[in-house]
Parts: sequence; structure tokens; C-alpha cells
Amino acid sequence: MSALGRRTRLGYSLGSFVTGAFGTVPGLLLLPYLTDTMAVPAAAAGAIVLLPKAWDVLFNPIAGRISDAGLARRGSRGRSLLLGGLVLAVCFAALFAHPGLGTVGLDAAYVVVIFFACATAFAFFQVPFNALPAELTDGYHERTRLTTWRIAVLALAILVSGAGAPAIASALGGVQGYRMMGVFVALLIVAGTISVYLGIRRAPAGILRQPTPTWRALLATMRVWKSFRWLLAVYFVQALGVATLLAGVSYTARYVLGDADLQALLFAGFVGPALLVMPLWDRVGRAGGKLAGFRVASAVFGVALIGLMFAQVLPLAVVFVFVAGAGVGYAGIQVFPLAILPDLISAEEERTGATRAGVTAGVWTAAETLGLALGPGLFGLVLAAGGYLSSADATVTQPDSAVTAIALGFSALPAVLVLLGIPLLRRSVLEAERRPEAVAS
Repeated sequence: MSALGRRTRLGYSLGSFVTGAFGTVPGLLLLPYLTDTMAVPAAAAGAIVLLPKAWDVLFNPIAGRISDAGLARRGSRGRSLLLGGLVLAVCFAALFAHPGLGTVGLDAAYVVVIFFACATAFAFFQVPFNALPAELTDGYHERTRLTTWRIAVLALAILVSGAGAPAIASALGGVQGYRMMGVFVALLIVAGTISVYLGIRRAPAGILRQPTPTWRALLATMRVWKSFRWLLAVYFVQALGVATLLAGVSYTARYVLGDADLQALLFAGFVGPALLVMPLWDRVGRAGGKLAGFRVASAVFGVALIGLMFAQVLPLAVVFVFVAGAGVGYAGIQVFPLAILPDLISAEEERTGATRAGVTAGVWTAAETLGLALGPGLFGLVLAAGGYLSSADATVTQPDSAVTAIALGFSALPAVLVLLGIPLLRRSVLEAERRPEAVAS
């Protein structure tokens, strides 16, 4: 079952409209929604973004075991994908509905509760979605190909949601703008959910093994699975860097570049190049190996972010050149870890004789969720340190220290986090670069 049909590749990849929309829009807009529409203080707003997702760090591995058990019973992970995605869509629309409960505290509490529900529903979609590549194909290069399709669609999803959502919120303005934006993103999530469900319905499910019976056995696996731990550490640190950058887009457009309308263009300039370079990263992986490609992509991303440190004084055209360079690197750091992961899962399942895909995807998703949640919170702390003034008044003038904090939080901080992934990588992450048909742990 090495080669997959185009329908299966496309159907699976369209699920990225769910992961792309939910992974992007809250990180992009939830913090400014809280600080500039609800007038929640910056530090408190950062905590609100973080707290509901902190639950997922504990819950995602549980969702993984539930998904593994469902696979053993039904021979498919489709039911979890469908229910999780549809519930997520409803909750996302409610997240930005702004009920107007009368006080800042009550409105903020409402956001915490609904975001908690969103994060839980997302776990039931994303965990099986991340587990599927290890089961849809056992081909070493086919997994890279499937991942490049997935990330290409992810780039499109991020472009549509990341550029479209701020445009809707900005065009309509205020509470109404955020409400309509929430409905727009919810419809994207519904479309992605139904597409991936139909796309994998007749796809192969690989070897159906029984789930590991005890948590002790799973913990024992994680203790000895050094290659997975290194890959997970790199992915977490880089997800934190990406989330910090995304949280700063709105603030950078308004206060560093001086034009709120540039927000959508900044996002398009970051994500658009990823659509064009995906075949390039596929060739890099085939020619030099997945690990080498991962390192190159990290370096490209980090260097481009260093250039953006000077966005305040650079011509706008040069700023967008660096933004595009960051987009090229971003595409690579998404492709390669997700292409390596199913190789590691397959080897570990062969070693243990038990299903590992779901619970491993749960741990993976927990780390990614934590990174994406910590990013806006970390950026909120940077804003607070710079003396950022939270207000529902869009004309408020920020002090110079706040503008400097925004610029550094958007560039230097994520650059350090992305580049930190390079020394964290170890050859043990992919021992079988020399023999790709059997990845050893």
C-alpha cells in the first residue's frame, strides 16, 4: 500500500482547512480581540489565550487512546474526525460572538469557557488526523509526498483564514466584525471536516493492531523512544516561535508599519510563498534526506526573521522580501517533522506489536497545542513589558517602548526559537536516513 491515489491524498490534505483555520486565527486575532475589543489587560489576555489550551496538554494523549480504541473497533478513525470537526465549528463561531454580559470579567470568563470547548473538540479531530499518515501508506517517500500535499493545502488554508479573517473583522469593525469572522472560519472548518471524512472513507487503514492495554506500557515506550522525544522537542520549540510571530502580525501592521490594512498583506506575504516551494522541499527531502531538509528550512526561516528586526526602518518592499523568505522556511519546518513522524511510529509499532499512532499523535498534538498557546501568551508578556496600553479605543497612541517591544516580539524572539531547533536536532531523530525502508528508534 505504498502509493496512494490522488483522491486519497487530496481528501486527507483538505483536513488542513480545519487545522489551519483553528491553528491560525485564534493565535492571530484572539489576543487583539481581548485587548482592543473587550479592553482586557494585556497580561490577563495572554493568560486567557493560554489556560484553555493547557487542558489539551493533558487531554490529547487521552484522545489518542480513544482514537486507537475506535480504530480497533471500527477499522477507521473517521467518526472521531467528523464529530470533532463539526463540534469545533459551532464552538468557534461562539468564541467570537461577544455576548456582552455587562463586565469585562464576565465576558473574559465566557471566552475562557468556549475556548476550552474549542480546544477539546479540536483534539478529537487533530489527533486522528495526525495519526493517519502512518496508516495510509508505508512508503518512505510517499509519506513525504503526502505531507507536502497536506502542507500545501495547509498553506492555502492559512492564507484564506489568516488573510480573510482579519479582513472581515477590519471591514465590518468592532464586535460585529469579529462575529462575522467567527462564522466565516466556522464554515471553513465544516468544509474541511466533511472533505477529509469523505476522502479517507475508503482508504486503507494499515495493520490493525490492538491498543496498548496500560498507561505504564505507554510511558515505558516514551522513556526509551529517544528519537521521538528529540523530534517532539524541536517541533514544540518551533511551534512556540511561529505562534509568537502570528500573535504579533496585527500589532506589527498597526504600530510598527503604521497601517492596519497591511495585516492581511503581511499574512499573505508570509504564507503565499509556501504554496510555490512545496515541490522544492519534496525534492530536497528526496535528494538530501528529511533531516537535512529540516535543518535547511529552519535556517532559512530564522535568517529571514532576523532581517525583520529592522522592519521599522526598512523600505516596505524589503520588509515583504523578508516576510516571503520566512514563508519559504515555514513551509519546510512544517513538512519535514510531519514526514519523519510516521516513519518513527511505524518502527515503534513493529517493535512493540501494538498500535502507537493515536497515542503518539496525541502527545505530538499536545506539544503543538502548548506551543501555539504559549506563543500569544509570551507575546502578551512582551507587550506588558513594553508598556502596551490596552483599550477599546483604536486611536490610542502607544509609547515608543511598546512599539519596540512589538517589533522584537514579532522578529527576534521567534527567530531565536526557530533557530534553537537546529542544535536540538540529533541524528537519532532519523537513524534510517541510510536505510529509509525501516526507521529504527
